Amino acid sequence: MPNLKYLGHSCFLLSANNTSIIFDPFLTGNPANIAQVDEVNPNYILVSHAHEDHLGNGIEIAKRTGAITISTFEVANLFINQGCTAHGMHLGGSHKFDFGSVKIVPAFHGSGVSGGHACGFVIDFFGSKIYFAGDTCLFSDMMLIGKLGIEYALIPIGDNFTMGPEDALSAVKVIHPKVVIPMHYNTWPLITQDPKKFEELVNSFCNTKVEIMNPGDKLELIF
Repeated sequence: MPNLKYLGHSCFLLSANNTSIIFDPFLTGNPANIAQVDEVNPNYILVSHAHEDHLGNGIEIAKRTGAITISTFEVANLFINQGCTAHGMHLGGSHKFDFGSVKIVPAFHGSGVSGGHACGFVIDFFGSKIYFAGDTCLFSDMMLIGKLGIEYALIPIGDNFTMGPEDALSAVKVIHPKVVIPMHYNTWPLITQDPKKFEELVNSFCNTKVEIMNPGDKLELIF
């Protein structure tokens, strides 16, 4: 059974069948983090963009574990230039891996690296579709992402740097995931939000279930 562990901010660990993927591995310096860098041993690292609170400890983890980093071409090159193994992709591209596949989708945000783009990911993880939105505003093409058949959506709600709760609700309306998990909030005062209010918004307008995860929580993904 696949499971998802929340490590704080936008960092998650997705695991099943002796395969694990860490998303945006910001551990050191993350006020919400509950794991030490040497405690995570992923097979894959997915990095949505190169801002410090998303690139995080990715290179350190990749060097120690030999994990394959999957990201946009420019971010992947940051890892390759440090002697790590990485698979560069770009917006609209997809590629098969031993757990299924990764499709790179747009995210409207700074890239944190010259010439690059921020991105999100649609992951087919042993037959299950998971959308990791990364840092993004609301954009109309989320409707097309929804047509990929998303089961779990990980969406920012913190506002200021990303969507706030109201825009995140609009995203849920067009993506139609079975479950939405809010992220990128309450790490610092500037992105303080009440996830219960987001849950109330979603429950008022959608059939999507809201799963609020606290740092350290683990959720079994049921498909």
